Amino acid sequence: MANESHERQSGTLDADDRAAVADLLYGYAWHLDRNEPEELGELFCEDASLDYGPEFPTIFGRTAIVEAVARGQRAIFSACSHHISNVRVSPDGPDRATCTSYVYSWTQYRSGAPDGDMWGQYHCRFRRTHEGWRIAEMVLRVAGMKNFHRGSMHPIGRRP
Repeated sequence: MANESHERQSGTLDADDRAAVADLLYGYAWHLDRNEPEELGELFCEDASLDYGPEFPTIFGRTAIVEAVARGQRAIFSACSHHISNVRVSPDGPDRATCTSYVYSWTQYRSGAPDGDMWGQYHCRFRRTHEGWRIAEMVLRVAGMKNFHRGSMHPIGRRP
């Protein structure tokens, strides 16, 4: 117990913390692909933010995130498959963490448009709450797209 208290005060992360943070990203992909916006919303803090790129305003709050994801599933996506890898978690103070992970997304559109592909990264902040670790901020940054439904995205920050 004393060690846990020290870890929380110093801002270090143990293996269980790192696994819990990674599991939130895997859960995000799982619920998004299964069209489960309510369950996806439970992965976020009540005051979380979600930024899918410069073409849309940042979404603030768990309820608004659920509504936006549900709207996208109804109007745009008939199927999708998100693959998360290269999860890098770092402490960011007591009960806080940051993480960058890679994402590949295949998307099938309700409109009948050609299937879309997107290669990118999720840049996230996490916070330990009374519910456990939750996503406090998620920003999608993109390295490349093919037939994807977006014109512009935040870049990953690659050097020229």
